[in-house]
Amino acid sequence: MGYLPAAEAATRIERVQELAVAHNLDAVLVYYDEFNIGNGWYLTGWCPQFESGAVLVPRTGVPMLLGGPESEPFAKLDSAITETRNFPVFMVPDEEYPNATIIDFAQLFQELNATLGQVKRIGLVGADRMPADCYRQIEAGFAGVTLVDVTDEFVAFRFLKSDWERQQIRAGFALADHCYDAMKVAIAPGVSEIQIAAAGEYAARSRGASGFGFTAIVGSGLRSNAVVPTASAKKVESGEMVMIGLAPKVNGYAGVVGDALPVTGTCTDRQRECVKHLHEAFCLTKEQLVPGKVGREMDAPARAYFEKHDFSKYLVCPFVHTIGLHEAESPFFGPGSNDVLIPGMTVCVDVSFFGHPEFNGVRIETGYEITESGAVPLSDKMDKILTA
Repeated sequence: MGYLPAAEAATRIERVQELAVAHNLDAVLVYYDEFNIGNGWYLTGWCPQFESGAVLVPRTGVPMLLGGPESEPFAKLDSAITETRNFPVFMVPDEEYPNATIIDFAQLFQELNATLGQVKRIGLVGADRMPADCYRQIEAGFAGVTLVDVTDEFVAFRFLKSDWERQQIRAGFALADHCYDAMKVAIAPGVSEIQIAAAGEYAARSRGASGFGFTAIVGSGLRSNAVVPTASAKKVESGEMVMIGLAPKVNGYAGVVGDALPVTGTCTDRQRECVKHLHEAFCLTKEQLVPGKVGREMDAPARAYFEKHDFSKYLVCPFVHTIGLHEAESPFFGPGSNDVLIPGMTVCVDVSFFGHPEFNGVRIETGYEITESGAVPLSDKMDKILTA
């Protein structure tokens, strides 16, 4: 059973075909793999295991999946696009599939010329992410064709979320609330970081999560300085803070929660002071979530606050990013950003610092839907906790 409804898939394919017309392209080739899943998932609601691939969308006609034979049956069951072709470059290296039909890009080029007419221009999405050999094979196989990078235009389709997308993201945040409660309860002296992560992951999976936007973040004591530490066998100790983060997905779309919690359940006076600074910076940033503002405007108040209180030297990440198929995806509204906040976006306020000599690393995070009238919490629960 696939994740992507037929109506959503059809709308997205139509957008890509309109992009092809606008750029006088015969087709658009969208690369993806397990680490760069968003662009492919946007069109298919699917991603292979072990193999990589691409979606080929002709200006007119039926799109197809280019991949490997191990994931082909999986694609035909779950992908919104079920017309498939297999290529060595997308397969597990050195694996053999004697019963599979495997072609190269020159053969695909011949097929496209026969079905579409003479192919002269092909748009590429994600060329900067594909392996060099993959690009070389495409370039050689499509001999004489002009390759046009349309990545930015394609990715912009994902900025504004449809009603259906916002429903999935909101459901992801509802799961994140359960993860937060489970991880908070699990934190106690002598419990391992892995056990804390497991509590959050179980809370999500047992309630229907389709996956996670990142591997569970659990970092206690000095390990919280690692920015995105995955859980280890280290046992948490009294007096430490534990940085937690989890991004459960629903139908491929992420929610998220992030916080820093005391092992004993009660902050010391100094830890309380640290949390107060985080919450102040969070509130300053939330106030900037006004349609029409640009990234550098939204980033400035919390950055100035951190400068005033001598935290700016420990900053690693900006304070606002969008969320969707990835837990953090473009646009990123950092100190050099001119990207505009627009109704229909879903964003996270993500306030953190790392490497502090006393507080180590801390992060708090939750999300908002941007509407004409402003920011609406995607988690009422975490909005209240982090703005307190």
